[in-house]
Amino acid sequence: MGRVTDLTLLVPTQQLADDIRGLLDPSIEADIAVWDGAEAPPRDRVDLVVPPYLKQGRALRALADVRPRLVQGQSIGFDGVDQVLPEGLVYANASSVHETATAELAIGLMLVAQRGLADAVRNQDRGEWQPAWTDGLADRRVVLLGYGGVGQAIAARLSGFEADLVPVASRARDEDGVHVHGIDELGGLLAGADILVNALPGGPATRHIVGDAALAALPDGALVVNVGRGTSVDTDALVEHVRRGRIRVASDVFDPEPLPAGHPLWTLDGVFITPHTGGLSSAMRPRVAKLVAEQAARLARGEDPINVVIGG
Repeated sequence: MGRVTDLTLLVPTQQLADDIRGLLDPSIEADIAVWDGAEAPPRDRVDLVVPPYLKQGRALRALADVRPRLVQGQSIGFDGVDQVLPEGLVYANASSVHETATAELAIGLMLVAQRGLADAVRNQDRGEWQPAWTDGLADRRVVLLGYGGVGQAIAARLSGFEADLVPVASRARDEDGVHVHGIDELGGLLAGADILVNALPGGPATRHIVGDAALAALPDGALVVNVGRGTSVDTDALVEHVRRGRIRVASDVFDPEPLPAGHPLWTLDGVFITPHTGGLSSAMRPRVAKLVAEQAARLARGEDPINVVIGG
């Protein structure tokens, strides 16, 4: 097969550039340049740009003059991107990249809290042998808030723990033999929940969806796990319920974020914190490279890109 077309790609690291080059269809002639968004783009004409992970705002603003055909983000979430992305550009999120790693962390957070592993680590630091009864996951009712890619990945991994899973999404439906409850049913479901897992995306529609009323509906001792977005949970209400000893927390995301020094959640009993590391596993870079290579091939063939969430 002859050469399909020439493409110009800007990516934030040399490692990612090398990975993408190794995955590209050999019929595609690609100019892959490294650009971290700190200075002006190194090319006047660009087909595809991958901005830096997490801190992408400056890079997005700098694309107004080069007008790439596609901006491929490295996160699933894209809250606030529309506020900095130059008008008319097409932006795709990184669905297929982070679901597995985030689901792994969600299970880990549940196990840490339900099996008292944080206390075990502290006992080890003190050289103390203190066996204790813990709640575990088996036979616990887990209300899973959000049943998109991350939620379904959590559900798949939770199935082996013999927990009673109750998925909740924006609308009720039956999907692949699973009954998914509508968000309007959430209040009635929380009273029987041992664990509430939030896997919702950010944005106005989900802001403070887990507020004082939802937390009050949970029984004493319930665990709140958040791997979605910090803004989905009312932090002030959460602190109040934890302070009263009603609710336990194991969370990867917060509002505000980073969680400030001196914030009550750092020191309250019953709280386990990870610093927004849901997607930070060794699986990320190869999966980003695979996604970018696929997007490049689609552009070369004149096909529409996948995962488009803005524009297009």
